[in-house]
Amino acid sequence: MPAALPRTALVTGSAGFIGFHLCQRLLAEGWQVIGIDALTDYYEVALKQARQARLLEHPLFRTVTSRIETPGMLEAHFAAHKPDAVIHLAAQAGVRYSIENPESYVEANLIGTFRLLEAARAHPPIHMLLASTSSAYGAGVEMPYAETQKADFQMSFYAATKKANEAMAHSYAHLYDLPTTMLRFFTVYGPWGRPDMALFKFTRAILAGDPINIYNHGQMRRDFTYVTDLVDGILGLIGSPPARPAAPETIPDGDSLSPVAPFRIVNIGNSETVPLMAFIEAVEAALGQSAEKNFVDMQPGDVPATWADTGLLERLTGYRPETPVKDGVARFVDWYRDYYDV
Repeated sequence: MPAALPRTALVTGSAGFIGFHLCQRLLAEGWQVIGIDALTDYYEVALKQARQARLLEHPLFRTVTSRIETPGMLEAHFAAHKPDAVIHLAAQAGVRYSIENPESYVEANLIGTFRLLEAARAHPPIHMLLASTSSAYGAGVEMPYAETQKADFQMSFYAATKKANEAMAHSYAHLYDLPTTMLRFFTVYGPWGRPDMALFKFTRAILAGDPINIYNHGQMRRDFTYVTDLVDGILGLIGSPPARPAAPETIPDGDSLSPVAPFRIVNIGNSETVPLMAFIEAVEAALGQSAEKNFVDMQPGDVPATWADTGLLERLTGYRPETPVKDGVARFVDWYRDYYDV
């Protein structure tokens, strides 16, 4: 008998931080991967190109350079490759940048996700997994954040577009029976990370002898999630597409499954909230030098704390992220020193 063909995954944002790590793991597990990325200049393009170059070394990886909002592009690739799984990571990221340039979030996050949903309607995959964010919880103060609690008061336009993506995807799941999981990510960090994120900024500044800005005068807490833990969570969920429930009363307690659609929201975090100052101490320890600290006010659109309840992820996959911050930060610093030769 001929060998079975590899499963096919279509990953948007494949040259991004999370997309790169996810594609590496999918390829290592024998998936054929169609990676779509626009290689935009929101941060240094050379870093995205370096990630993509590594992926292109694998014979089962194919790349498409295009913006997801381009009319007809996604539908053409859905039709050509008929992906079993779609993991939608492409987005305009960043809470603070959404204040400076909100239109880019409309184009990438709203229009781009609409194009993806239309492509899936025309060529349904077995399972769609779309990236959302812990920022969707907004002004919520009940912690740890559980997927079943209300999330109606977003604090930034970035978060608002991601919450809109959840509503858009739910409507398509209901209307067209598309099994869909929304992934609420919590402060992802690790090697090959984004230069606009805190760990990258802290490391670069400390090595250069420059001061670091510490927002809210250090009174911040985050559920820091190591990138390979996040990828493990995504991989575990790919094989667990939600099904439309027979009746609302059949939904288990604590499950975010929609009563009217094959749709679910799942947190992926470390299930621990860490003080920002402890995170900075881990960076200093890994670098072997202290930071010059500049304590400043909270930034518009930011929230003082995040903390994920990951019970649903564990029930669905048997997996619980658990990389300690000091270990994850040390791995990032090792990568940073090697990549930038410092």
